[in-house]
Amino acid sequence: MDIIETIKQPWPWYVSGPLIGLTVPVLLFAGNKKFGISSSLRHICAVVIPSNISFFKYDWKKEIWNLFFVAGVVIGAFIAASWLSDHQPIQVNGKLVTELAGYGIDDYKHLSPADLFNWHNLLTIKGFIVMVVGGFLVGFGTRYAGGCTSGHSIMGISNLQWPSLVATICFMAGGFLMANLIMPFILKL
Repeated sequence: MDIIETIKQPWPWYVSGPLIGLTVPVLLFAGNKKFGISSSLRHICAVVIPSNISFFKYDWKKEIWNLFFVAGVVIGAFIAASWLSDHQPIQVNGKLVTELAGYGIDDYKHLSPADLFNWHNLLTIKGFIVMVVGGFLVGFGTRYAGGCTSGHSIMGISNLQWPSLVATICFMAGGFLMANLIMPFILKL
């Protein structure tokens, strides 16, 4: 098996997990940088919004490395999806397929179910709740928690920060509640 075919296969957790974890010491050694994605949105707004909003008035040029980091993530994802994908249907657990079929979701050709995430559904109550309200809550939660799951769970916990452990526990609890109690109710609408 050549290297490209190896890269195309799903990587086991014991390879991908440590590689993700190694970003923490690399960033710390590279200049005491903190890993996180949501802060890049603040930097972008500080660059492009010419206003007197105090939240965006800071020296964003010190954080330009973060914008390059996020650009690398986007470019890497594009390369992986375009040229390194095995182009096989996404594998979904049989029990989940049965449950989602009960909600009318059976298209798994893409990363997100097209039956749920499309322009037509955006104009329905269910689609509006899932896409617009859900997006707002993710953004609000990220700002309220002082960072996203990657920042808290990967960087914060590895730095032994108590608030990051609390935030990660809350992220996980919220995810379990959403997936098992709230989302099934929304999908029945």
